[in-house]
Amino acid sequence: MFALAPKRPYLSLMTTVQDTISLIGNTPLVRLAGPSEAAGCDIFGKCEFANPGASVKDRAALGIIRDAEARGELKPGGTVVEGTAGNTGIGIALVANARGYNTIIVMPDNQSKEKMDTLRALGAQLVTVPPTKFADPNHFVHTSRRMAEETEGAVWANQFDNVANRRAHIETTAPEIWEQMEHEVDGFTCAVGTGGTLAGVGLGLKAFSEDITIALTDPHGAALYEYYAHGELKSEGSSVAEGIGQGRITANLEDAPVDTQFRISDEEGLEWVRRLLKEEGLCLGLSSGINVAGAVRLGQELTAKLGRPARVATILCDTGFRYLSTLYNGEWLRSKGLPVPPWLED
Repeated sequence: MFALAPKRPYLSLMTTVQDTISLIGNTPLVRLAGPSEAAGCDIFGKCEFANPGASVKDRAALGIIRDAEARGELKPGGTVVEGTAGNTGIGIALVANARGYNTIIVMPDNQSKEKMDTLRALGAQLVTVPPTKFADPNHFVHTSRRMAEETEGAVWANQFDNVANRRAHIETTAPEIWEQMEHEVDGFTCAVGTGGTLAGVGLGLKAFSEDITIALTDPHGAALYEYYAHGELKSEGSSVAEGIGQGRITANLEDAPVDTQFRISDEEGLEWVRRLLKEEGLCLGLSSGINVAGAVRLGQELTAKLGRPARVATILCDTGFRYLSTLYNGEWLRSKGLPVPPWLED
């Protein structure tokens, strides 16, 4: 006879879905042991790397494409064009493939090789441009807009200023967190790229309870920390984090219910990336590490204010497998003046 394996708890039995894009969303929420211990409260991470495109941007991609279809702008055989640091492009390419559309992605040429290779593998037409300031007409966002205007049957996703982005988080991410935390949510925080996630989750959670504290977690080199702290768009320092860091108030960020703000260094974010990998078996990108660092600070502040252990959620944005040539490469880390973990020294 063989021995039965010991029983273990399961979240729930998976349900059958009608199509592959229905796999987007309904991601697990996990209590993070190390961050919870550091904060003296409960820190939860929304596992957005579990989406089909392995990032939180799948939600925005689906929301934007569905909105374009509903408005009659995107027709069968059409093309979706977008400027992106990579993850939104990957989400758009997957959703477009499932819906029968073509994809053109414009991307800064300093983003990870893994993202570029993934986009090409998905069949997207990839156009890379040098990184530059948003005011430059050759910025990747402006380049993508021009390409959309010049391509027959194309729509421009415009993730930064298309509020279908944040609406996707109001309608899906926020209620998922609320239900998964059994209606006991004290705070939420994440970094900003387009602003869709922070504003959408913030607005969605505030609709459940105005008492929930919404915090911006900003990397160095971005301007929003100073904006929410002192009313001025002003940046300091720099960051190697991809997909986050914003220098303007996008349409998605307008009226975002930001109650407080934190600024997190790459070193602090990377420390959490490494701890989550070695202690909890989660391989994540730097934006997730920065988010977790912000959640720890928010948890500490709320715990002191409430007089009890707070319950704080954040976003685990994407998989670390998308950064093997950068964050998980000792030579690259040394070239950026960042500490190299012992297991990558050789």
